[in-house]
Amino acid sequence: MTTSRQGVLFGLGAYTLWGLFPLYFRLLESASALEILLHRLMWTLPLCVLVIAATGAVRRLRTVLRDRRRVASLAGAATVLAVNSGCYVYAVNSGHVIEAALGYFINPLVTVALAVLILRERLRPLQWTAVAMGALAVVVLTVDYGRPPWIALVLATSFALYGLIKKQVGGDVGAIVGLTTESLTLAPVAAGGLAVYVATGNGTFTDDAPWHAVLLAVGGVTVATPLLLFAAAARRLPLTTIGLLQYLTPILQLLIGVLLFHESMPASRWIGFVLIWTALTLLSADGLRRRSREKTAAVVPPVRSRLDQGVR
Repeated sequence: MTTSRQGVLFGLGAYTLWGLFPLYFRLLESASALEILLHRLMWTLPLCVLVIAATGAVRRLRTVLRDRRRVASLAGAATVLAVNSGCYVYAVNSGHVIEAALGYFINPLVTVALAVLILRERLRPLQWTAVAMGALAVVVLTVDYGRPPWIALVLATSFALYGLIKKQVGGDVGAIVGLTTESLTLAPVAAGGLAVYVATGNGTFTDDAPWHAVLLAVGGVTVATPLLLFAAAARRLPLTTIGLLQYLTPILQLLIGVLLFHESMPASRWIGFVLIWTALTLLSADGLRRRSREKTAAVVPPVRSRLDQGVR
């Protein structure tokens, strides 16, 4: 199997799992969003430790843990991802799966906006058009909901910030080492929070034994597995392919919200989504065009040099 085909399979696995999460979280409706989040944070660590031991990455983990700046950055990334995860669980179990899907649709646009505001990057005309159309869509959806789509905005912004922090940390950290470091920073907090739940009699871990406890513990797998699959895909595929695959997640979420959970989707809301999809089409077209130009620029100089040699 070719490397690119493996990358596509890893990417499809990651984005499909993320897209099907609403079905998993609905099985945990008896637990609060915070309790589910705390269990996901706590159970991720032992899984990561097992993977670290199995892959022989202990030395790399020690190296990262000695770098205080990187640990602080990864702790920040973990906190932002925890906000994203908690908001997503709340969205699913409060009947807002469609709005959660909207968040992941507009995530690429928020990423572009952060590149301008934080990294001071300059946008190309199609990118400006896409961002403006995305802003218009948010206005349309605000009118439709009667409030700003804050769940979508929190999800999109937090995931974009997570990607930004991870980019600044550097890719040499490695996916499993980075995730383990992130888990180490939040697992003690999660354990303390769960201890409070147990002490106050509000925990649900022992309810409907043993299946509810198993589903909560599986939360660690739901965090680590798609992230590791995504990292494997990112190493094998160009960024444009990853960018196109990422839309699988919100598409699945939207279908689940409309077809399985029967959430309301009036015509005015469809208009907002169509505006978002149009903006994403423009953004994807700009990315593909830029990549084509970069390939051409990389090929043309050697051709010209050979022609020059022939003339000489």
